[in-house]
Amino acid sequence: MSDNRTLVAYLTRSGNTRVIAETLHRALSADLFEIRPARPYPEDYENHVAQATRERESGYEPPLAERVSNMAAYDEIFLGFPIWGEAAPPPIISFLKAHDLKAKVMRPFITHGGFGVGSALETLSKHAPAARIEPPFVMEADQERRTLDQIRAWLGRTGENER
Repeated sequence: MSDNRTLVAYLTRSGNTRVIAETLHRALSADLFEIRPARPYPEDYENHVAQATRERESGYEPPLAERVSNMAAYDEIFLGFPIWGEAAPPPIISFLKAHDLKAKVMRPFITHGGFGVGSALETLSKHAPAARIEPPFVMEADQERRTLDQIRAWLGRTGENER
């Protein structure tokens, strides 16, 4: 752990949020923590989305692979995550519930696929009510979905998607 009392914690799927997290880590000389569910999500984009949707709709909060062991050492938390289905991903809720964030300054950084942050800020407030949540950094980053849509459209024009 550095002498800095700042933590950058993040969840990523495609790597976009990781790029921001690593940039913050270097710029702030902050500690870095990747939020990972105990059971990884499928690598395949569509299977991943389907699982995340089922979890969100059922209220499932997946167990985490690990927790921040020394959360009390931090005053400031940069919390990064992508938006899944116009909401904060289930592992973010697990992270918020697993840690005492009382009196912490939380600085969210959020990536999304073109539909904005959805209900994510309300989720942060609900599950970290004693944290001081600052306005988020929000960035559209959805190359993967656009690529899949473009490939499907191209295949539709070639007649290849009828197999």
